[in-house]
Amino acid sequence: MTAPAVTAFFHEPTFTVTYLVADPATGRCAVIDPALDYDAKSGHSDTRTAARVLDHVRRHGLVVDWILETHCHADHLSAAQFLRNATGAPVCIGADIVKVQALFKDLFNAKDLTPDGSQFDRLFADDETFAIGGIAVRVLHTPGHTPACISYLAGDAVFVGDTLFMPDYGTARADFPGGDAAQLYRSIRRILALPPDTRVFTCHDYKAPGRPWFAWESTVAEQRAGNLHARDGVDEQAFVAMRRARDAKLDTPALMLPSVQVNMRAGHFPPPEDNGIVYLKLPLDRL
Repeated sequence: MTAPAVTAFFHEPTFTVTYLVADPATGRCAVIDPALDYDAKSGHSDTRTAARVLDHVRRHGLVVDWILETHCHADHLSAAQFLRNATGAPVCIGADIVKVQALFKDLFNAKDLTPDGSQFDRLFADDETFAIGGIAVRVLHTPGHTPACISYLAGDAVFVGDTLFMPDYGTARADFPGGDAAQLYRSIRRILALPPDTRVFTCHDYKAPGRPWFAWESTVAEQRAGNLHARDGVDEQAFVAMRRARDAKLDTPALMLPSVQVNMRAGHFPPPEDNGIVYLKLPLDRL
């Protein structure tokens, strides 16, 4: 099986990992889950983290063919449009993004947003395939964290977004609008049915207790043997009970409200108002 070259760019303010996935034979590549720098205190955004990805692309003579989102993130803003403008590559996400858009359009009174996914260049269906150079990529619909979560299986590597974390940290929450713990369990089992030596790349890491370093790569075998929440032997009923109890104690992500407004628009900010200023909204007493 072909092994793509994977370069990780860790964005510590949001604990997000952006991946550059390349075919060594052709130099074609994809960017997965690009993070935008955003300061919630001042409302200032910039692209320095995404620019590091582009710098790596240029220094290594790569060509970006795809900008891939695993889901509509609720903890960081996407830099997809910055990368699209720089490379011309299409911005892609799972077809069920329309469900997320429908859930949040009214909350933000997003009159500019048509909830049909047209803000993205391509919507992937479950089991759809495409290629990064000579490396075949299969799309796996892995809902539960959100209705639209997908994972990308590229050669011997799978990029799982927020469906799984490192084995010593466990799994993602399932209490966002449209989330479902039972669906999440089934999605995890689908990932863990892949060959044992499949490399698993997660979108976040928060350092499990006792681990002093950040980490984001494991294998299916390591996940099956040691995932804190979903290792072999944990059944769906036990997982759902654990996930619901744990989620009930979690705070709302600090950047959830600004992130969803941008990410459901494929990384576009809302249109400027009549004074020329762009605003991100904070709906009061609704979540």
